[in-house]
Amino acid sequence: MFDNRQLAALLQIARTGSFEQAARALHLTQSAVSQRIRLLEERVGATLLVRGSPCRTTDLGARLCRHAETVELMELSLEAELTAVSKETARPTFKLAINADSLATWFIEAMASVEAVLFDLVLDDEGHSADWLKQGEVVAAVTARKEPVAGCNVFALGAIRYCATASPGFVSRHFPDGFTAQAAMKAPCANFNRKDHLQERFVQTVLSCDTRRPPIHWLPSTQAFVDASLAGLGWGMNPEILVREHIAAGRLVTLADGQTLDVPLYWQESRLLAPVLKPLTRAVRHIAARRLVPLPLPERAYARPERPA
Repeated sequence: MFDNRQLAALLQIARTGSFEQAARALHLTQSAVSQRIRLLEERVGATLLVRGSPCRTTDLGARLCRHAETVELMELSLEAELTAVSKETARPTFKLAINADSLATWFIEAMASVEAVLFDLVLDDEGHSADWLKQGEVVAAVTARKEPVAGCNVFALGAIRYCATASPGFVSRHFPDGFTAQAAMKAPCANFNRKDHLQERFVQTVLSCDTRRPPIHWLPSTQAFVDASLAGLGWGMNPEILVREHIAAGRLVTLADGQTLDVPLYWQESRLLAPVLKPLTRAVRHIAARRLVPLPLPERAYARPERPA
């Protein structure tokens, strides 16, 4: 058995990056925090922290932090089942995996709807965010995966609608004869990162062909995608909610006669921690229903929460 006070010290150092900040958060002296870490490292027989600015955990230290976070949330979950959680209870930290476009368009509103909660967000492509759940790194995720991760409930949220956009000047230079395969192979486009295949999917869907990769700007920012389109740097798939005003004002134009791509999204949560996650899950589903494009009925029906065994 591990000493919860020692685990709490390790977790606070991992969250704050320093012994001093951890001591302040725990209302302890820095020497007391150092003593707890020393005892914990002696207990496991290995180094748990790489001292520096900031401090960071070793692989084993990270595993113990995940254990500590799970225990912390399980205790809150049990308390939520037995009684109303007291306002004096320490705020839980929910570590979540989220795709950048959801964070930039609707998820902040859901977060703001939940009181007395802290958030620790991991950004990843919607096609890969469920992997964080599988590895036990997060307690919930917005993901494109509709099949439940083992031990998780899954809820259909809706779809982000993407428009292929570019500035009028860019279109006149690179697509004078329309969005053709030949032009698409030569016109620069924007990609978020190496996991981003939206532009490739759009070309394949609209032109019904595979093309070699065009010149690419790597722009790991949702806002940078919009700005790059406005500046005439390249074309890209932007969330419709972010560019509709630019399109209406003529600052951007859509390619391929305004055809769009819808990316379905699902909310997956740890079933074990569902009671304590309930307010967040409710908020996520409510805001998504208002901001996202509804999914077809078969997909909505598929993504029901699993029944506990």
